Amino acid sequence: MATALNTKQEINGQWSRKNPWLFSRTTDLAVFLGSAVASLFLLALGWQLGLIDGETPGWTWITAILMVDVAHVWSTSFRTYFDTEELKSRLWLYLLVPSLGYLFGVLLYSEGRMVFWRILAYIAVFHFVRQQYGWVALYRRKGGETSKFSYWIDTAAIYISTIYPLSFWMTSGQRNFNWFVEGDFAVIPQLVETLLFPFYIVALVLYFGKSVYQYYKYGLLTIGKDIVVATTAICWYVGIVALNSDYAFTVTNVIIHGVPYFALIYLYARSRRKNANRIYRGLSSNWIVFLATLWLFAYFEELVWHKGVWHEKSWLFGAFWDLEGWKMYIVPLLAVPQITHYVLDGFIWKRKYNQFL
Repeated sequence: MATALNTKQEINGQWSRKNPWLFSRTTDLAVFLGSAVASLFLLALGWQLGLIDGETPGWTWITAILMVDVAHVWSTSFRTYFDTEELKSRLWLYLLVPSLGYLFGVLLYSEGRMVFWRILAYIAVFHFVRQQYGWVALYRRKGGETSKFSYWIDTAAIYISTIYPLSFWMTSGQRNFNWFVEGDFAVIPQLVETLLFPFYIVALVLYFGKSVYQYYKYGLLTIGKDIVVATTAICWYVGIVALNSDYAFTVTNVIIHGVPYFALIYLYARSRRKNANRIYRGLSSNWIVFLATLWLFAYFEELVWHKGVWHEKSWLFGAFWDLEGWKMYIVPLLAVPQITHYVLDGFIWKRKYNQFL
């Protein structure tokens, strides 16, 4: 795997590598820039096909939700449960998180369906926001960036790129899309969005102004990190603020979140193959088998969701099941993979537990 370039330049007394990449130049451009380009291409295609103002078509649901969003949740298993050495190293963590997650879910659902979905939506949003920050933090670590001034500008820019569109969503009333179910976000005062907008503009101007200044003053390039910030700002703004469309929100939100995570997990799995068991080596032998495995898990999860809970998409999953009396136990159980993914993602990429990046 390619590593960051070793050329160094002292900037304000602190060392920073020039032109660092998280994985490699080709991979970074493909997964970060490529996923954003694919999102915007699908948005343009949807515009031409008249999908912006209608319901999200089935093929978009399959490709974006099933094959990216749900499948990327299951990809965490290659970093945790499928990796027997890793599983044994923190067995209690990996057993307690799904167990407590299920019990917590049942408790919430017993207080009301919307209580469960609202809490889960906020946890999911926090995860989506933190993942974008995580990419920026990893780029800073890989590039050896230690300046506190630069840190605060980077942090403000990536957080406001996600938080401002969310504030617009939560203050603007009913949108034509939801995170999980209708009404899962509580409405907050309009003043929040009004106050955040100037910070949104200033933070992004400062970030890209800093990048231009560092390049012309010191020859320092942070292309990968700049792409993450720029694509996050563009896709979140277009998908949530500029367009009031379920299709637009789906293609702009899901793809740039899931595709880079696939790459991260797949490259981790490849790095572990030498010490892994035969099944792990087989499932990670190439990206086709890797993705097919995740798609299989995602399909069976969604099959139970739709046959037993949503009662939708019979054209894909067949006749429905009557599980109405069991939903308090079934819904939290089906949400365990998501909850586990959200929680464990806060542990498995910490520096002290992770030598991969």
